[in-house]
Amino acid sequence: MISGRHGARRRWYGLLIGCGLAVIAGIAGAGAGVAIAQRSAASPGSGNLGGELRELVAMPGGPPGAIAIVQRPGSTTVYRAGVSDVSSRAPMGVNQYMRLASVSKAFSGAVALALVDCHVLSLSDTISKWLPSLPRSWGPVTLAQALNHTSGLPDFTDSPGFIEYLKAHPHATPSPAFVLHFVAHERPSFTPGTRYRYSNTDNFVVALMAEAASGRDYDALLASKVYSALHLRYTSLPEGPKLPAPYMRGYDLAPPKPPDDVSTILSAAYSWASGGLVSTPADLGRFIRGYVGARLFSRAVQAEQLRFVRGDSGPPGPGQNFAGLAIFRYRTRCGTVYGHTGNTFGYTQFTASTLDGRRSVVVSVNAQLNDASPPPLLAAFRFLRKLEEDAVCSALR
Repeated sequence: MISGRHGARRRWYGLLIGCGLAVIAGIAGAGAGVAIAQRSAASPGSGNLGGELRELVAMPGGPPGAIAIVQRPGSTTVYRAGVSDVSSRAPMGVNQYMRLASVSKAFSGAVALALVDCHVLSLSDTISKWLPSLPRSWGPVTLAQALNHTSGLPDFTDSPGFIEYLKAHPHATPSPAFVLHFVAHERPSFTPGTRYRYSNTDNFVVALMAEAASGRDYDALLASKVYSALHLRYTSLPEGPKLPAPYMRGYDLAPPKPPDDVSTILSAAYSWASGGLVSTPADLGRFIRGYVGARLFSRAVQAEQLRFVRGDSGPPGPGQNFAGLAIFRYRTRCGTVYGHTGNTFGYTQFTASTLDGRRSVVVSVNAQLNDASPPPLLAAFRFLRKLEEDAVCSALR
């Protein structure tokens, strides 16, 4: 185990399961004239969603804090419970920075699909065309197959060598090529396009193809194709472990031990285009409405994006999950929305929108919860998934 001040390292392998890196606006963007209601989950009259947030935080294995933003035409409502910092007892805030984990995959998808829209890339482009230095056995994999996780590419986060390196150098800033070398000897696990298997390698390949085709680095592509287009002022892709201030602290939970701050335990370079982005709940809401509302590429490209196969996001989102190109369809009891989930050390995310971009949901908690969590965290994750569906129902009401 890694020694140091982070007690979370006592459970290193447990933390490395199922997250946005498997090892590992909004309110300002609501627009002029939009009413914003902010509700504490503890306050009377806050409604069922607010009460559920409070219940989640109070559960054994529940996160220290939770926040939900529900956007409907003409209104944005913020629900919150618990704290963003167990020491200062600061409340959860819509403008606090947080790690997006695998929601970052939607951003790499946005960049790639914007390049497809302007004919710089094609969904049928292969790894061999743009990235000939990668293993020959990976060559037939197309951009579309990487985007919807039907590539069969080995997931670098499953590599024992990668895990050992990460444990020894948690704050390093390895290049994407260095990260991929841990699985460069492995062939795809099935014929590309024939099965679904979630892999963090996929979105590294997506971003590298975008760089090769455009001649620009991924940071510049994010800035021009996503941040600028959607007026995202508080979203970035850091290289190292630090978070900008103010940020909601992320915690490792191992009841009955107190929550352990793991906000900066790991460099974002390890998850890069697959899970490294940092944003705020408000900016994330602005992003998902623009992304699903096809403000970054044409409806014709979106029609290709919305060809679905059966596959859960990581972790599973509410209702029935289906995988498209860097997007998931969530069929809930109240209707269908489109978005992404993610979790990593200290953070779990869910965000989704309707296709017209007018109704959206952001649910963020400051602990890692997923379907592979040990009890009682697993019970908290199951409750969180129900809460996410109720938030969707609130948005679609």
